[in-house]
Amino acid sequence: MAIECINILIGGEAGQGLATVGQLLSKCLVRSGYHISVTQDYMSRVRGGHNTFAIRCSAQPVSAPLDRVDVLVALNQETVTLHKDQLGERGIALLGESMDDEGARALAVPYKQLIPKRLFENTSALGVLCALLGIDREVPAELMRQTFKKKGEDIINQNLEVLDKSMQWLRDQSPDFPALPAPPDAGREKIMINGNEAIALGAMAAGVRFCSFYPMTPSTSVALTLIANAETLGMVAEQAEDEIAAVNMGLGASFAGARAIVPTSGGGLALMCEGISLAGITETPLVFVLAMRPGPATGLPTRTEQGDLDLVLYAGHGEFPRAIFAPGDLEQCFRLTHRAFDQAEKVQGPVFVLTDQYLADNYRDVVPFDLDSLPEPVMPGESTDDPASYERYAVTESGVSPRLVPGTGEHLVVVDSDEHYPNGHITEDHGVRIEMQDKRMRKEQILKNDVVPPLLVGEEGADVLLVCWGSTQGPALEAAQLLNEQGTSAAVLHFSQVWPLVPEQYAETLDAAKKVVVVEGNATGQFATLLKIAGCFEPDGRVLRYDGLPFTAQYILERLG
Repeated sequence: MAIECINILIGGEAGQGLATVGQLLSKCLVRSGYHISVTQDYMSRVRGGHNTFAIRCSAQPVSAPLDRVDVLVALNQETVTLHKDQLGERGIALLGESMDDEGARALAVPYKQLIPKRLFENTSALGVLCALLGIDREVPAELMRQTFKKKGEDIINQNLEVLDKSMQWLRDQSPDFPALPAPPDAGREKIMINGNEAIALGAMAAGVRFCSFYPMTPSTSVALTLIANAETLGMVAEQAEDEIAAVNMGLGASFAGARAIVPTSGGGLALMCEGISLAGITETPLVFVLAMRPGPATGLPTRTEQGDLDLVLYAGHGEFPRAIFAPGDLEQCFRLTHRAFDQAEKVQGPVFVLTDQYLADNYRDVVPFDLDSLPEPVMPGESTDDPASYERYAVTESGVSPRLVPGTGEHLVVVDSDEHYPNGHITEDHGVRIEMQDKRMRKEQILKNDVVPPLLVGEEGADVLLVCWGSTQGPALEAAQLLNEQGTSAAVLHFSQVWPLVPEQYAETLDAAKKVVVVEGNATGQFATLLKIAGCFEPDGRVLRYDGLPFTAQYILERLG
């Protein structure tokens, strides 16, 4: 059976409060025990333009956007015009009194009668929606009390009055619309966060102590979440003057022994390439979070794409090992970011976490993360029994040299961006160059031995195997589910780590499938090409999307043929 759900699309101009209404309703749904998946689509402007906040909710887990709309909340006429054709059979539009329904089944909400002044319009819209969906009144009421606690009892009571009046108005209309079924896990403790917040929580759990960044959509909220908790964590966050300064600050903090993170987007990482290479030769651990958006150049700065895989894979001049993670859901955002810090410390170099605008802004309900299950952090040393003979770049069988924090003992730490002897002093000796480069590259084997294997959901030998990475996981899983319901056996192979690739982990699965299709959000099939480079595998087909919008199951199925 397909997931029984309701998809609510709130549309309007930037500045009209659609995200406020959307977040309040999402919290009410989560607190009532429902599962949600939020997709935000917004233009690059402070006011005006057309923005949407879509909430897919169900008593069952949901993890992908939906093309069909069941409830259209139109804050302006443009929303009706653009989205009325998406309304399903049971779909209904909630409009302002002065709007034209343009032939859609609609209810005109008399906001002017329901609110004392425009300031309360969001509360009124929330009340109408909660009544339509069958949410118990006490859930939004308690949310109002918490939201306006600092503003005093009078403001709380005014909002509660508007809430009650709006909910009663909707009930009086007796609309023919199915309420959500009772959730099976009502009362279970859950939180509502988005992908960037989950990444920030993973960094906190890993012991991050420094964040340097230059604001760039859609990565900024990683840094903002860390800043909001900086005092509690004893963390320093620095908004640099540009991305070049940001990466070099991160390197300096890491050199001094602090776990450091640098969040950015594609244009920002392009400026950081020399610093990434500096991390490679100085063997300095640093975690980068790259939230992808459509390029080239500024492109579509507030939309989504998976177009920067090649950039991250080859960023930085010269050759040095790196690991690249690509979480597909919020649990992976948290755990893989935590893992990235340990990987960076293990191999003493740059590690990347790849996300995108869709996942960055994708609110979901999650059970609080299990901190006790996380491994103990890998940390640098602070002393040695023989400080006089300490060599920062000592040649070892694994390629990993002893990393001691400078200033914590009598040992001397010498670091330089030039090629160097094991003691850190620079050299142009050709033999030393070969020895040191071989030493650095041996660390790649450590990364290969510790690769997160791709996850197979379904049976080996399926008629159709959808191969995906990163945020395309949810839509691919739903597409496979629908194929199975239609009588075509389908499975999904999801890669949450896209480099290094170890073909022994997945080659048999690819070979066993009758048809292999790679699903990814770019124009050239970057991951499909990477599979060919790493394991000489050519898929039977590709489903690509690069219009700035996230994948849906319907989009995938329509292009499978």
